[in-house]
Amino acid sequence: MTIKDSLHGTPNEFEQTGTSAQVVVLGSLHLDILVHAPDRPKKGETLPGRAWGYKAGGKGGNQAVAAAQFGARTSMVGRVGNDDFGKRLLSHLRDAGVDAEHVYTDPEAGSGMSVAIIDAEGDYGAVIVSGANLRLIDKDIEEAREVIRNAQVLVLQNEVLEVTNLAAAHLAKRCRVRVILNAAPARRLRPDLSANVDLLVVNAVEAEMICGVAVTSLFSAAEAAALLSNQVANVVVTAGGLGLAMAERGKTTHTEAAHPVKLVDTHGAGDAFIGALAARWASGVPLAEAIRFANSAAALFVSTPAGQKKTVTSDQVTRFLSECRQPMS
Repeated sequence: MTIKDSLHGTPNEFEQTGTSAQVVVLGSLHLDILVHAPDRPKKGETLPGRAWGYKAGGKGGNQAVAAAQFGARTSMVGRVGNDDFGKRLLSHLRDAGVDAEHVYTDPEAGSGMSVAIIDAEGDYGAVIVSGANLRLIDKDIEEAREVIRNAQVLVLQNEVLEVTNLAAAHLAKRCRVRVILNAAPARRLRPDLSANVDLLVVNAVEAEMICGVAVTSLFSAAEAAALLSNQVANVVVTAGGLGLAMAERGKTTHTEAAHPVKLVDTHGAGDAFIGALAARWASGVPLAEAIRFANSAAALFVSTPAGQKKTVTSDQVTRFLSECRQPMS
């Protein structure tokens, strides 16, 4: 099977049977502490907050929940601590319909957590403590071999060890499972990893950190995507309110403008995009169609209050997309 075949929905050689996962997400699980404040504090500054709360998160956990939310049978591979945070994270995955059989409880490390400060405009900044996430190792990949080899899509991020991502990508490649790498947080792409990735997804900041192109417009997003596609065959650069650009090695770069929606809360929007993209791609549609779906899902996500995001459905995204369908240029 060629990459071209896989981009157009050809299933991998291991047939889906029973309740096998369509999407496997390998990555981080954090309990996110959310603080709402008028603005994000400057260095040395203390600000009064309006409210606080917590939610299950981590890029891996968020993307797994989003993939399930948008219709994919989804399994999570990760690690949590033997603590209250870990119990909450496992419960959240199961409540969202995500298979958590391969989320391992680590007796020697605490669960990952983060603190995010959300400003009056709905934008945010965050700090993470990785904890047990950094103890996810190749042995865990081997234990999850069967669920990975029977998937359609494997999703990776950079909140776990690079060697762990590499082991998972190698396994997926051998089994002809398509691999999405969300290179967040940004780090240089190892050739042996990028060779085993079918689709790289980065935002504007990550794109600049990896390839040096400042993304300030859809034109520069397309430039960054084209440059990165010399390392990974297919690349999507998301540029927030501007839209996104896609490049395929040896093909024309495409762009799609963002949908004009009212910004309510951007927290987790990138993870919703990845989850929606993975779910749609795993269903058998071409990559370009999956990207359009994910762009619409992200638009609905950022225009929905935090407490209502889980109510956004695949059917709603499809209706929204049909109402404002725009071709990729």
